[in-house]
Amino acid sequence: MGGFLDSIPFQNTFPSIATTTGSSTLQGFTVAVYEIGCAFGALTVIFGGDRFGRRTTVIYGQIILIIGAILQFTSYSLAQLIVGRIVTGVGNGMAVAVLPTWNGECSRPTSRGRAVMWQLNVNIFGVALAYWVDFGLNESSLTGNTDWSWRFPLSLQVLFSALTIFLASFIPDSPRALVKQGRMEEARDVIDMLSLEADASKREDATNVHMSVIETILAEEAESNSSWSDITTQGRPKFFQRLVLAVLSLSMMQLSGINLITYYAPTIFQNSLNMSHRMSLLLSGFNGLEYWLATFIPIPLIDRLGRRPILLFSAIGQTISMAVLAGSTAYPDSTSAGVIAAVFLFVFNTFFGIGFDGIPFLLPVELTPLQTRGKSVSIATGCFWLCNFFVVMISPVLISRIQWGTYVLWCGTNLSFIPIIYFLIPETLNGTLEDISVMFEESGDSWVIGPSSRAKLAQIIANREAAEAERVDGEKDMLRATAETIEDSKFA
Repeated sequence: MGGFLDSIPFQNTFPSIATTTGSSTLQGFTVAVYEIGCAFGALTVIFGGDRFGRRTTVIYGQIILIIGAILQFTSYSLAQLIVGRIVTGVGNGMAVAVLPTWNGECSRPTSRGRAVMWQLNVNIFGVALAYWVDFGLNESSLTGNTDWSWRFPLSLQVLFSALTIFLASFIPDSPRALVKQGRMEEARDVIDMLSLEADASKREDATNVHMSVIETILAEEAESNSSWSDITTQGRPKFFQRLVLAVLSLSMMQLSGINLITYYAPTIFQNSLNMSHRMSLLLSGFNGLEYWLATFIPIPLIDRLGRRPILLFSAIGQTISMAVLAGSTAYPDSTSAGVIAAVFLFVFNTFFGIGFDGIPFLLPVELTPLQTRGKSVSIATGCFWLCNFFVVMISPVLISRIQWGTYVLWCGTNLSFIPIIYFLIPETLNGTLEDISVMFEESGDSWVIGPSSRAKLAQIIANREAAEAERVDGEKDMLRATAETIEDSKFA
């Protein structure tokens, strides 16, 4: 949306939300109402995510998204545009609530971080692509002065949703979701399919162990007579603490102020930094491209350094960037201050792309137990979209009313993330989702588990691997003894 809010054809069709003559509050609402739809879509996954499975939920979400996109790009009234954005948001919210979970549950512990980071890298490629599509259509003599400059970008969503539906039909569902539905053989086939073990015997042993762990946890959960009230209680599994951490991780992503830049970069460049419409679109395109390139940086690091060091590094960098933006935008008539502000919009996106783009989506999957994962991740994703709505809704109002004070606000929120990450967010490096559950169960009553979590999880992993090796050796000894007994009976 940010790329054509200032375009003449869009403003002629929707004058009430024009940047220069319309209402900044109504403009913010029109852009941000998409997030209300996303929040609603995410919360629907609470009731259908486990019942329908990960794959079916994503496909249903994309069908709804296509309907919303059609409503948007055929709009001639603001009311239809708003309804279309809400419907599109519902479909997108369903997918976003499920995809990281689906990805994380199908990944190995040693590569789960990279898998989710690649997923979010592709996501930000979409952001960069959107900026350049907007720029290209505004520059073209065929579309620049026509409604196609904004209708085509909105219609382009249909292509990617259709592609998602097609590809999803070839991807296996999560083995944990299949076990929870009682589809044991399908779950075993998926685990075997995802295994990288070449030796058939070792592959079968690993599959049996994996299935046994999932079945044991589900059996324990069934015996506990779990209910909706569990999600707000602690107990030994720490359900409530883990829900809060999932909500915090995704809420921090939005309250960093990233979507002030993502949604309104052209408006910021044009109105706050006094650039031409063409230059603002061009810089927004490079800003999106640089943002995407920054998301490559953590991919080789996430499963080596861990989650916490990268998050802390990014939070510190984002705080400094917002402080500089506040200082530089306080002097709108200064050319040098404008250059500094433009540079630090890029710098902020770099720090955000390194730490806060992917890890906040990874943590809810890793930190929540299988018993409440579907509900917890859906609630966390719903809060994520509500925070997104808050940021996108108030941003144009803040920019027009308090100007440089907008960046002071986001500087303060980023500063608050540093102690939250250090004290409350545990390290999840190389642990299975079940290992992480054990870490919470053994952490006692304290919520301050961050500083000691890395060493504690490493010990849990070592104990689990030793137990698995002993179990496999025991089963082999039993089979060998049985074979020898049968052989002796033949000779007897």
